[in-house]
Amino acid sequence: MLKIVDWDIVFAEVPDEVTLAFNLSRCPNRCEGCHSPQLWKDIGEPLTTARLTNLVERYRSAITCICFMGGDGDLQGLAELSEYARRQFPELRRAWYSGRPTLPDGMPLQNWDYIKLGPYIPSRGPLNKLTTNQHFYHVLPSKKLKDITYRFRARI
Repeated sequence: MLKIVDWDIVFAEVPDEVTLAFNLSRCPNRCEGCHSPQLWKDIGEPLTTARLTNLVERYRSAITCICFMGGDGDLQGLAELSEYARRQFPELRRAWYSGRPTLPDGMPLQNWDYIKLGPYIPSRGPLNKLTTNQHFYHVLPSKKLKDITYRFRARI
């Protein structure tokens, strides 16, 4: 079961998007230096299709993307919710932030526009560092992943 702890409208998690980001609990990755260790716990309310619809409708006129921050603890539930979001809100892009090092087998790419993969490693830094181990991908219509991590680095 996916559980939502909180949500916010954010501007830095997905390039060129105004994103409604959902923080999901029950994260199994337990990254050292995690900025949200409270999300390791089994806390929050179930994120049902009704709850997702309610929240998206509340902010729909202000956003261009929805992002699931986590969900690694219930990949089947995440796949089902992303498919629902694709059908229910076709004009909104969908993103997933995962701490997994690779894309899990069976994750349906047609439900995603963006996917972030990789655990946070403090010595390597976040997405905006050249040394990061994390990667941010744009899912192309061909279902290939195009690495666009460079978009997080400051322009000089």
